Amino acid sequence: MSDTITVQKRFCGPPESGNGGYVCGLLAKRFTGPVEVTLRAPPPLDHPMSVEGDIQTGLQVVDDGQLVAQARSVELELEIPELPEWEQVIEARAEYPGFKHHLFPECFVCGPDREPGDGLRIFAGPVPGTEVFAAVWVPSVVLADKEAKINSEFVWAALDCPGYFAVTQDAEPMLLGRLTLECEGDVYPGEEYTVLAWPLGQEGRKHFAGTAVFDREGRRLARARAVWVSLPA
Repeated sequence: MSDTITVQKRFCGPPESGNGGYVCGLLAKRFTGPVEVTLRAPPPLDHPMSVEGDIQTGLQVVDDGQLVAQARSVELELEIPELPEWEQVIEARAEYPGFKHHLFPECFVCGPDREPGDGLRIFAGPVPGTEVFAAVWVPSVVLADKEAKINSEFVWAALDCPGYFAVTQDAEPMLLGRLTLECEGDVYPGEEYTVLAWPLGQEGRKHFAGTAVFDREGRRLARARAVWVSLPA
């Protein structure tokens, strides 16, 4: 199969490239079940990129001959920590590190400079006494499909940035290298959700994080495992 992906500037992470989770989700929605997406280069904005390959052997996003991303179906094993109480999630949001210092304050997912209804405004802060970071997410209706469900690429986006804050305490420059995610239920606009993030270890410049989203009844709707790569000094 062959088609294209275009990342609108609104969906940026760094100012000149697409938010990694959102881009992964655009590619992953062509599959069913858990999908692993590996980012190979910063995705350009407002520029069509070719999608090549097939879902049986894997898909690739290519921009003028440069490999940008690869996706394939996989299995996902991930242990999920205990879900904090709602009051703890509210309190954690107030301690979001990005309120004090943010490398990309206009990031579509976690940028504090984005207005409500424009960015996702997912602000994950630490839950005292745990390694878990937690955030409130109330998806906007503009992110919904014709069936009034939030499009899956925005769920992928929501489970991107919180993992970064769970693996660094000093705003270390990192980029998302890989995101493996499974959508397990539907997300709806205007509802309140909890996004969790927690560290899963480190190997050299690679930092591993888990993320998940839950509804107010504690039902898990998606889970993900991310690889974040520290940038050279």
